[in-house]
Amino acid sequence: MTEPIKTDVLIIGAGPIGLFAVFELGLLDMKCHLVDILDKIGGQCAELYPEKPIYDIPGIPYTSAQGLVDSLLQQIKPFNAQYHLGEMVERIEKIGDPLFRVTTDQGTQFESKIVVIAAGGGSFQPKRPPIPGIEPYESKSVFYAVRKMDAFRGKRVLIVGGGDSALDWTLNLAPIASHLTLLHRRSEFRAAPDSVNKMMKLVGEGKIDFVLGQVTSLAGAGGQISKAMVKTNDGSAFEIACDALLPFFGLTMKLGPVANWGIELRNDELIPVETASFETSVPGVFAIGDINWYPGKLKLILSGFHEAALMAQKAHRYVYPDKRLVFQYTTSSTSLQKKLGVAPERKPAPAHAAS
Repeated sequence: MTEPIKTDVLIIGAGPIGLFAVFELGLLDMKCHLVDILDKIGGQCAELYPEKPIYDIPGIPYTSAQGLVDSLLQQIKPFNAQYHLGEMVERIEKIGDPLFRVTTDQGTQFESKIVVIAAGGGSFQPKRPPIPGIEPYESKSVFYAVRKMDAFRGKRVLIVGGGDSALDWTLNLAPIASHLTLLHRRSEFRAAPDSVNKMMKLVGEGKIDFVLGQVTSLAGAGGQISKAMVKTNDGSAFEIACDALLPFFGLTMKLGPVANWGIELRNDELIPVETASFETSVPGVFAIGDINWYPGKLKLILSGFHEAALMAQKAHRYVYPDKRLVFQYTTSSTSLQKKLGVAPERKPAPAHAAS
């Protein structure tokens, strides 16, 4: 067992609200680690609709969802947040006052004075494809995410889907798999055109196969897949030999393990908070963004930013109980500007002319 990672604040969720929380906490000298079940930073903005236009961020007439994530990453760069992607928080235990031990499904442990839940509508869960008998193969030879590319080196890989994830992993795994087949039910894709063009180029060069059709069943013993039975669009059937199946059928939002963390929940699976700091029923655990509820709540990114700012003020009292917090503005505080790396350099006083 490795030593727990010690931090001031653990943020669950690396979407826009979790990222902006890093900024507000960082201004007050609190160090952050972030955990997200997705394999990329940005939450649903980056995973589900990166090109979606956003018009209601103050001072920014238009940006894309991915553009907002990129800007937030640039904004919080001075605070050196640490990210733990492809991991889901399974357990939160109170071990001090304040101190929490947080454990992920990958066995990573954190000891944090504060926990901030910024998990949107909950955790993203992959949609299981309608393949009879797929369950025994899951996590053994059927995978819904790629956590270590090297696990697929030298293997016969079958990727199913037509979105960005399917195309991205087709391009990334093609050089290391012994053989790779991309299977999609139609010739139109929901992925970036550049990725589609690169994939078709690999097909043209004979480096990968592309098949139109759907998986109808799997074969193999002991959880290890050996072949997939496929029905093509013209009604014919054939087999594809494979050691690993990667179905990318999209994601669905589920509350996930949050329900087991000992935090009060409403019937609609939202976390009630008080509005002075957005603290939950457990002191030291906060919930900001779409996952929380209070009278008048609006599910807007703008609202989540406001909640992050107030949360940081209360968090400071837990992390630095003996330190008086003086409210400052970034526009006028030299100390805050130094943290952001934007403080103007002082010019040396002019030397007196010799008489």
